[in-house]
Amino acid sequence: MNGRFLAHWLTTAVALGVTAWLLPGVQVTSLAALAVAALVLGLVNAFVRPALLLLTLPFTVLSLGLFYFVVNGLAFGLAAAIVPGFGVTSFFSAILGAFMVGLVSWFIGIFGRARQPGATGGVVVDVHRTHDGRWRR
Repeated sequence: MNGRFLAHWLTTAVALGVTAWLLPGVQVTSLAALAVAALVLGLVNAFVRPALLLLTLPFTVLSLGLFYFVVNGLAFGLAAAIVPGFGVTSFFSAILGAFMVGLVSWFIGIFGRARQPGATGGVVVDVHRTHDGRWRR
């Protein structure tokens, strides 16, 4: 199994578990349901959500991007409908759940990323101004 896939799946599972713990409208009944829900959520996000985004693009543009939350909620609700033991109580809970899973996944991604030795994360260019006002490196 690919290491990146396993890390992404585990991150999604942890984010989904945290979401179920924090939001009363999202329920996960067991660890097995959590593992399957994370896998199905990843598959729905990979295959179904892009088609939904393309179909709803005019609404997303007209709403200045706010309809994107609705599309994410639809994908989250679809995953909840497919997996037994994973459920949402309302569409609003699905939208909040999708937002929370994305937020927790982002947070885990920031702090879970391995740093390369000696990497600064960017490029530093040292620039000085000379006495006559010209810039030099």
